[in-house]
Amino acid sequence: MKKTTVVLATLFSAAAFSSAHAQGVRLGLRAGANYSNLTGNIQNENTYNNKVGFMGGVILNADLSGDGFLSIQPEVLYSQKGFENKPTEYTNTLLGVGYTQKREGKVNYNYLDVPVLLKINAGGLIFEAGPQYSYLLSSNNETKTTTTRLPNGTPSVSEAENKNDVSGLKRSELGYAAGIGYQADNGLSLNLRYTGAFSDFVKSDNGTYFDGDLKNARHSAFQLSLGYLIPSK
Repeated sequence: MKKTTVVLATLFSAAAFSSAHAQGVRLGLRAGANYSNLTGNIQNENTYNNKVGFMGGVILNADLSGDGFLSIQPEVLYSQKGFENKPTEYTNTLLGVGYTQKREGKVNYNYLDVPVLLKINAGGLIFEAGPQYSYLLSSNNETKTTTTRLPNGTPSVSEAENKNDVSGLKRSELGYAAGIGYQADNGLSLNLRYTGAFSDFVKSDNGTYFDGDLKNARHSAFQLSLGYLIPSK
């Protein structure tokens, strides 16, 4: 948690420094949806589907050019990421014994995202990109797994245990965000972004999470949101 505090303080110190040299600083709000999934070297990849989740939070925009063309915009967002389990049966092997498995349900990863974006406003057309720090707040695993030993075993069903356990996951994550959008003169905007991570979110010594399928997985999401910058005085 100390590391998280240091990173957040550094990001906002940079934003505050930029704000002090900017001619206009505006606060705002953002709310929308994530269309998230996982990237990387994922085993049984076709069983992990996209999931829709909420995202929203606060914005600080600091004008750097004096005319609104170039600005820096840090944000603090609550962001729901994760995936849904496609109910597709697949075959695996454990200690030389073959079995089929089918997963159903979904997994939510609830993050605090802090993107710091360089923003260009070209007559209302928005281009933005920058680094993003993410901190895992909690996780909710709602997965039901049906396992059947081959060739003619009896199916056994197990529900996810320790649904909110995040001990095997990395809490801190560095990534990036980039997008386009349109911003009206009154401060209302529509934005489409893509966010991704630079590192895997499962700890390297955790080989049992989803049977090891996700040991090289990273979060990714498309975000569609509405924003509003409060007019400066």
